[in-house]
Amino acid sequence: MKLSERGGEVVGIVIIGLVAFFFYAHQTQTTGFFTPSFGPTEAFALYGSILMGMIGPLVKVATGRRNVARPPEMLASLFWIGSSAWLLIAFPFNFAYFADVVPQFLRFLVSWITNDIARVLLAIGLFGGIISIAVNARLYIKIRALWESDKVR
Repeated sequence: MKLSERGGEVVGIVIIGLVAFFFYAHQTQTTGFFTPSFGPTEAFALYGSILMGMIGPLVKVATGRRNVARPPEMLASLFWIGSSAWLLIAFPFNFAYFADVVPQFLRFLVSWITNDIARVLLAIGLFGGIISIAVNARLYIKIRALWESDKVR
């Protein structure tokens, strides 16, 4: 990977961290976004899936290789699928309060998200996780085979 690509991965890690902080701000400020059914299992699903999303970029930054990061990315996607399914079933959120921790002048960016829209986005993300696993598995196998054939020559 080029240095600029590794830098992009660092930016991605920072953005993922900001997303985690966004939800943590809701939790610490008791905005009403998290409903009373948001317990330890839901917190593990939410924060765990966010933080697992950092694994792939961290591996890419550390190694400078995309293919090495694909198995951890597949693991993160698997965790995301389980977490999304759980959060869709439990749905411990009230999106009427989603914009409450955003500065007033930026609230229009997220104030349009309702509970129904959030459910649809979670479902799309769940299917995206399934597609991600399939694509990463295929790429991992093909690229590994190419590397192996180059070593033989």
